[in-house]
Amino acid sequence: MNLVDISAEFLEAQQVLTNFNTPENMQKIVQGISIMHTALTNGHKIMSCGNGGSMCDAMHFAEELSGRYRNDRPALAALAISDASHLSCVANDYGYEQVFARYLEGLGKPGDVLLGISTSGNSKNVILAVEKAKSKGIHTIVLTGKDGGQLAGLADLEIRAPFSPYADRAQEIHIKVIHAFILGIEQSLGF
Repeated sequence: MNLVDISAEFLEAQQVLTNFNTPENMQKIVQGISIMHTALTNGHKIMSCGNGGSMCDAMHFAEELSGRYRNDRPALAALAISDASHLSCVANDYGYEQVFARYLEGLGKPGDVLLGISTSGNSKNVILAVEKAKSKGIHTIVLTGKDGGQLAGLADLEIRAPFSPYADRAQEIHIKVIHAFILGIEQSLGF
């Protein structure tokens, strides 16, 4: 890879970000912040899940809320469904498709929020998690890419990255949305 190729990558990423920056998408982010703010102020928690890089994003989202983002503030009730012993146990006993739904079955309560992340929108375990969450009265927000896949229209709120044949462009949008969520939650809570 040469400097021209690297520069082209940055220009493409910039174009995807520009394409995403629409009033409709900004309003969806505000709506997501509102959903999560309401849950936290009513004593509920936010759970997040995804696979591979999306799991890393789910973990990053949760740790910034339970730890800190930009400024010191009280910890917020957020966790990623990422415990290795839970994942391996459920995958072994019920199949990998059930790893997130099973967690929600045990720990999810009405009024909680699930943030599911899938760049394709077709991750079966995220789909089943959204379905389980909805059956339990848990608010559902998903970050997707491409055409939204099977998650399109399934959650209470879908925020979709502009189409790209590669997952990395969707992940770049997802992390910007996640940071906007965190900042917005903090500001809405007065921090």
